[in-house]
This record gives sequence, C-alpha cells and structure tokens, in this order.
Amino acid sequence: MNDLWIADSFGKINLGLHVLEKLPTGYHRIETGFCFIEWSDRFEVSASDAYVLEFSNPDIPADESNLVTRAYRMFDQYVGLKNEYTFRIDKKIPAGAGLGGGSSNAALTFRMLNKLENAGLSDEELIDLSRSLGADVPFFIKGTPGIGTGLGQDIEPADIQPDAWIVTVWPGFESSTPEAYAGCIPNPEPDFSIKGVLLEEDLEEWRYLLVNDLEGPVIARHELIGNIKDQLYDFGASYSAMSGSGSTVFGIFDQDFVAINAYESFHKLGFSVHITRPGFKPDYGIYLKG
Repeated sequence: MNDLWIADSFGKINLGLHVLEKLPTGYHRIETGFCFIEWSDRFEVSASDAYVLEFSNPDIPADESNLVTRAYRMFDQYVGLKNEYTFRIDKKIPAGAGLGGGSSNAALTFRMLNKLENAGLSDEELIDLSRSLGADVPFFIKGTPGIGTGLGQDIEPADIQPDAWIVTVWPGFESSTPEAYAGCIPNPEPDFSIKGVLLEEDLEEWRYLLVNDLEGPVIARHELIGNIKDQLYDFGASYSAMSGSGSTVFGIFDQDFVAINAYESFHKLGFSVHITRPGFKPDYGIYLKG
C-alpha cells in the first residue's frame, strides 16, 4: 500500500510594511511583521512513478512556473530524489492576495520532501535553497512569527502573533506586487520602526503608528480595498490594514462577538472571508494518513 502524507500550508498577513530603499537589483529593502492566519491549503503527497501536481481548482496552472514545481525541481537538483511524488493540493488561499499562499506552498514542498526523503536538511539549509523563490518563503520554512528585514527574507523571531481575533477579507481580485512597489516612494527613515510598534505598543495604538507603505498606491487603483478597510473599522476593529501588496484586507478585533459579526457580514455580502483565533499557532506537522 502506498503511504499518503498530509499537511497544511498556512497563509500569513503583514503587520505593517515599510519600504525603506530601492536597491540596484530592482528589489526593495523593507521592514515588516509576519504572523499566521488559519486560512490554509491541504497537501496530500504519495510516492509515484513520476512527478504529478494536481490542484482542486483546475484553473490553477500546474506547470513548471508553479512554485510547488519549482521547489520540487530545486530540491531534486540539490539533494537528488530517490523517489518521485504526486502532490494533490486543495487550494483555499486565494492567489495574488497578499497572503503568501504560493510561498507557503513552496516552503511546505521543501519540508515534505525533506521528511519523505530523509534528507536531513536543517531549516537554514532549506532557507538558503529557497531564496530565489520569493521573499516570504523563509518565513514559512521557519514557521514562527517574526520581523522580516532586508528583502523580507531575514526573519527575526518575535512574539507578535496577535492575542486577538483576525478577520481576513479577500475582495475577489488579485493585486500586482510590481505595480504596488512601482507606485511607492521609499522612505529610509520612517517615524516609527515596525518592530518597535509591534513589541512595545498596545494593539489600540497600532492604528496610529503602524503603516503599510504599499497601501496608498494600491488603494488608489482599487478603491474597494480602502472601502473594506473602512468597513472593518466601522465593525469595531482595533486595527485594520491591507496585507503585503494586497489585495486582502484584515481587521484585528479584541472581542469574539464583534469579530464574528464582521465575519458574517462580509460573508453575506459574498466575499471570501476567514477568521483566525487569538494567539493562533499553526500545526506544522506532516502526518501519515491512517
């Protein structure tokens, strides 16, 4: 009988994002806070005669451009796979949403292959292997909330997972990361560091101190994102912002019934919406399905 392994690939939100400098490479030096949300994709992986990638949504390209396939090829090139595998992925996290779904999938691909092949690579080795795949991948390999600096790949673990409810609303369309950065003017000396705000200030103060520099340029092109942010505040959020380069907007709520009311209201309006419990810690286990 062929063993079937299962694991969850969780999304993230950015708690603030400072664009500090545009580098000669065209990339940007940033500071951001990474934390987890419960929105996740489900992986089912089994050994097979050849590599196969299947998604629950047939509209998702399963070709060589997909980050799962790219991670698979990179791991094979670096380690040398003893077996081939079939990856079946039930996709729930929207693409182009600022939730890191593709990066999370790539990180889990590395972690699953490392386990199934008994390769014994450390997290740091997997991170070094992953750096060309995307700035968020190292965060998902580490699996702990933290402050991202440099290109966002240098992660300093920090206890910044909100002890509050997070309601995450996807407006129904993708947001272009290159366009978001193209419309942003870097500021090398922001008034407040994101690390300082997240570690030293109460949640109620974040609204006045915590900034996502990409938010303005994206809302200028997509007014609905700003409307959702305003609605989350109207529903009673202590803090609301766009995640990363968009398009998802989240609100953080102190009280469960207020968060649930916001969740249900957006759900009735037809939005894809998710709710995350206070102090959420993702299950990073890879399990044999019995």
